[in-house]
Amino acid sequence: MPVNVSGVSGQGRPTALPLMSAAGIAKSFNGVPALKHGKLEVRPGSVHALCGGNGAGKSTFLNILMGSLARDGGEIFVKGHRVEFHTPSEAMAKGVVMISQELNPVPAMTVAENLFLGHEPRKLGIFVDHKTMQRDARRLLSDLEFDVPANARMDELTLAQTQLVEIAKALSRDADIIIMDEPTSAIGEHEAHILFKAIRRLQAKGSGIIYVSHKLTEIFEIADEYTIFRDGEFIEAGRIADIDRRHLVTQIVGREVETQRNFDTRITEKKVLEVRNLSEPGTFDNISIDVRAGEIVGIYGLLGSGRTEFLEAVYGVRKPSSGEVKLDGKAVRPGNPRASIKAGMTMIPEDRKMTGLVLQASIAHNITLSVIRKLTRFFWIRRRSEINIVDAMIASQRVKCASSNLAVESLSGGNQQKVIVARCLTSDPKLLICDEPTRGIDEGAKQEIYCFLREFASRGNAVLMVSSEAPEVLHVSDRIAIFRRGKLSHTLDASVATQKHIMDLAA
Repeated sequence: MPVNVSGVSGQGRPTALPLMSAAGIAKSFNGVPALKHGKLEVRPGSVHALCGGNGAGKSTFLNILMGSLARDGGEIFVKGHRVEFHTPSEAMAKGVVMISQELNPVPAMTVAENLFLGHEPRKLGIFVDHKTMQRDARRLLSDLEFDVPANARMDELTLAQTQLVEIAKALSRDADIIIMDEPTSAIGEHEAHILFKAIRRLQAKGSGIIYVSHKLTEIFEIADEYTIFRDGEFIEAGRIADIDRRHLVTQIVGREVETQRNFDTRITEKKVLEVRNLSEPGTFDNISIDVRAGEIVGIYGLLGSGRTEFLEAVYGVRKPSSGEVKLDGKAVRPGNPRASIKAGMTMIPEDRKMTGLVLQASIAHNITLSVIRKLTRFFWIRRRSEINIVDAMIASQRVKCASSNLAVESLSGGNQQKVIVARCLTSDPKLLICDEPTRGIDEGAKQEIYCFLREFASRGNAVLMVSSEAPEVLHVSDRIAIFRRGKLSHTLDASVATQKHIMDLAA
């Protein structure tokens, strides 16, 4: 049974007073409640997991803690003193910092400049000391074991490297309370464990960590205590050691989650995708992969292994220097996504906000984006055909929305991902390429994506998927391709693979 965190440990011993406590936190937008009763206590030297599905109110609660949003009700105490933060700067001045799920780097600045933005080392108290800043940045990144060059511009970095810089930026401040909102959403398991080492050092110093992640394996590895929000309300809190994964998922979702459906999947000898000797200097070299009808092939590799770049080259976002891609035995023109779509290929990209969606556009527009030419006649969009497609896709993917005319940015992360899936299906593809298809979505939405991928393959289609989560690759895939330093090092049957095995092969 879960233990309520109320100042007494599970053995009945008094525990340290909270670094931060919040209760009764409420917030509405245009009269619609986003948070009805937020409650949380964080103790010195602890990692406290804040759990909940997309739309549970976690981000609203954290933004209120940081002063980014004004609360409508409730109280917040830091080290026993009631606080009223109006800006993130005020929160940071009191020792509260946040690693946001939404990355906000300054693209034209260097890594070092981003790390020390707002608290740059200065000469004579006036001039920025760039030499010291570069030295301190290199030392910080080295101490954290983050493989990111301090002098690189932010717009030259990968999404994963940008995530590491955002983490390092928060850790560069001597904070008592560190909020980590999906800190590993864009990095692999290897980098995540490096982050966990840094978290343990912070714990030893007495800092309190609020940790938000949809990766439940991480929560059970790193957290000491947990709090669950659902539908904008506090549900329960306790010690992680007192619960199991099933209990946590049930309380997050509010019901038992279906984890598997039976599909009559028959993998045939027909090769839907054939990749031969695909290369791009400096990223990946001489990669050959086949994906058969009815098959899901998962790609697993560490950060920098070339996995994402390879997918983009197969799809045509990047143009490889050599090699060939065939779909159903026919060559696909390299470096041309439109030709790939026409041939029967589609892709779910890694970063849904940056490259997957037009955030200000409607849900309907995002769903039909890939087939807008087919819906157009004499420069006019056939609205009835568009509505029929949109309604069918919203129903089939169970997208939760009040209207398809709403901006897609108004949806939760899980529903945004479903919109991308819906768009992919409008072109009636034979091959679905997925780069981190469950990044940043909750457990319920993850299971729906897994079932969708299996059902898609069961219709005689093929799936090529990258995931940085070893358990996910093992759960979803029929075969697993291991990428290591830009090369395909091994291919193995998922039914006989283990998490340790594939992680060892990728290291």
